[in-house]
Amino acid sequence: MKRAIKTDDGKLVYGLAEEVEYAKRVVVTGLGIISPLGNDADAFFKNLVNGKCGIDYITKFDTAEHKVKIAAEVKDFDILQYAGKAEARRMDLYTQYAVAAAEQAVKSSGITENVKRERFGAYVGSGIGGMNTFVAETEKLLNDGPRKVSPFFVPMMISNIAAGMISIRFNAEGPCLPVVTACSTSTNAVGEAYRAIKHGYADAIIAGGAEAAINPLTVAGFANMMALSTRNIPDDSSIPFDARRDGFVLGEGAGILVLEEYEHARRRGAKILAEVSGYGNTCDAFHITAPHSEAKGAANAIKQALSEAGYDGSQNVYYNAHGTSTPLNDKLETLAVKAAFGDRAKKVRLSSTKSMTGHMLGAAGGAEAVAAVMALKNGVIPPTVGYKEPDPECDLDYTVNKSVNTEIDIAMSASFGFGGHNGVLAFTKCE
Repeated sequence: MKRAIKTDDGKLVYGLAEEVEYAKRVVVTGLGIISPLGNDADAFFKNLVNGKCGIDYITKFDTAEHKVKIAAEVKDFDILQYAGKAEARRMDLYTQYAVAAAEQAVKSSGITENVKRERFGAYVGSGIGGMNTFVAETEKLLNDGPRKVSPFFVPMMISNIAAGMISIRFNAEGPCLPVVTACSTSTNAVGEAYRAIKHGYADAIIAGGAEAAINPLTVAGFANMMALSTRNIPDDSSIPFDARRDGFVLGEGAGILVLEEYEHARRRGAKILAEVSGYGNTCDAFHITAPHSEAKGAANAIKQALSEAGYDGSQNVYYNAHGTSTPLNDKLETLAVKAAFGDRAKKVRLSSTKSMTGHMLGAAGGAEAVAAVMALKNGVIPPTVGYKEPDPECDLDYTVNKSVNTEIDIAMSASFGFGGHNGVLAFTKCE
């Protein structure tokens, strides 16, 4: 496959930046996930391919006074498989999810015994952070007074603590960043980790995101801004690109990848799952919640990732859509894909796995990157389930209701967040 980055006397020329820089290849050597569809990568992908919906009625709190009564909750999660009781009590649920997924990814990669501490990093973010801790400690303050607030309140709540705890756990003394870009969080975390390795700042980085925000306050907040579906039918509410869509369904969990410099991975005999071959990062600079009315920022992020991955129109592309099931997002994402791919747009295979996982917020991009890597590796595109009524403004191939077995040359994962953040990743097979 031709690449946009070409070797020139030991250096690489970037077509996008129009400058010469030293750059390295970056590969994926480990995956980990905690999700509404399973708590390991194989179970997660099997359920995706089979079109299983992980959305159901909320069990975490009484929804009697709430207009939204469904969510995509993580099921059968036991933090004690990954941490002791004392350590677990000092973690917000989002951190527990992050640590568990990181443990899976690191174990599957075999990286810890084969990397220098100072060259090993963690880029793990959260869109909201320790919201369950915030709610619980606020209730203590209001009901029992300030003396009852936990001394661990602040370190459990803050959005950087998952990255910090993962670094501590794995002795990762290299670069550490908790990216926070709302729904683009973990896509940007993986993308920025990719750039850090590519430009020589680390040999391996644990990258992704986590979220645990299914609680009365967050659900009420999203519902009152009219972002959530109020249909309250578990398998017929998160319906991306369907004409009946009326909002997203809240999900939770964590998606983590181990990224590694190619030669470093090759020398130690690592199992390489995919190559990170492109990344786009833009901002709409338009509105605090709504996407740009012409989808310019999203289209430019897709173009950046495609160009860096060497797309020339001949490759088979799978595009894991942001696909939130909101009226504006799905229409404008369709527009962005058309702008980025031009007359090839209708040959691109899209799907929104949020139809099954709900919207995992800051964890969504990590989970969807895991899905994209596994789709590429297995040659199977998971479906967009629940699709019944076509929307004339959403007229691309969304792989509706059934998975498709096909050769994939480039697998992409896109995330677009509040504040206008756009992040897009591209993965290819490692040759």
